[in-house]
Amino acid sequence: MRSLLRVELTRLRWRRAVLLLLLGCLVVPALIAVATIWGSRPVSESEMATIRSEAASEIARCERRPRQFGVPPARAAERCPELVVSWYVGRQDLSLARERGGSGLAVTGTLTVLLMLVATTFVGHDWNTGSVSNQLLFRPRRGRLWLAKAVVVTGTALATAVVVATAYWLVLWGVMQARDLTVAEGGLRTSLLLGLRGAGIAAAAALGCYALTMLLRSTVATLGVVLAVAFASLLLLDAAGVPEPWQPLPNIAAVLQDGTEYWVEVPPSCYDGVERAPEGSLCDDTRDLPLWRGAAYHGAGLLLVGAASVLSFRRRDVP
Repeated sequence: MRSLLRVELTRLRWRRAVLLLLLGCLVVPALIAVATIWGSRPVSESEMATIRSEAASEIARCERRPRQFGVPPARAAERCPELVVSWYVGRQDLSLARERGGSGLAVTGTLTVLLMLVATTFVGHDWNTGSVSNQLLFRPRRGRLWLAKAVVVTGTALATAVVVATAYWLVLWGVMQARDLTVAEGGLRTSLLLGLRGAGIAAAAALGCYALTMLLRSTVATLGVVLAVAFASLLLLDAAGVPEPWQPLPNIAAVLQDGTEYWVEVPPSCYDGVERAPEGSLCDDTRDLPLWRGAAYHGAGLLLVGAASVLSFRRRDVP
């Protein structure tokens, strides 16, 4: 098995399209990090001077009536220029908590899509060129060959996603330290854990894409099915009235965010009172969707696709 894993890993490393996609896993998150850091840069002295001259009347009005601007009178001379400048600049200080719901999700989504393409490109090329039959001449046990490819694809996807996501959050944390910005207690740990959960999602998606390609024996067909499922998840299921706990996206959010909430309709009688309904009651319009349920939802789908893929590969003729 070890020799088979080494062979598959070598074949993966020598696939040019795969290398380009893995390079994209490094470049695109790096660009997102650069854009995030640049977009939250501190206000320079030249910008401050320009805005002070343009907004002099607004700053003076704030200093005369600081309470109307929400500024303590004792700190009006210090806070009013900062407040007015922030209105004109439109930039906020870098925050890990804010990025966990912003650029962090973009990094996770980028890694997931690119690693899914890595998986389907790698194995789809084998089917397209007919090299699978050649491989079976030397390794006739089909189950071991399927497993070796799956381990290499999943391991590569997981390692790439873990390294990139961890580096992304450490870079943002380092920039905040360099700018003397306060990091909330446990903020870095929470961000790193989100990155690790995102890496798990990316690796599972790559494994599912691999299994689907081995089942359909075509990269194009696999991408068509993935796009159809994505379209149905975004539009059709919600329009059909499928409850959120049975939709893919809320369950992905539950895994990524270590649990989430979803809205439910409550009886009209619940609106008769003015007090908020106690949590867990019939009139509570939010429900919890825990991580384990999201993982079980997508794990069941991955298990079904994987089982069908293995059975098909073991029984169908290989051209």
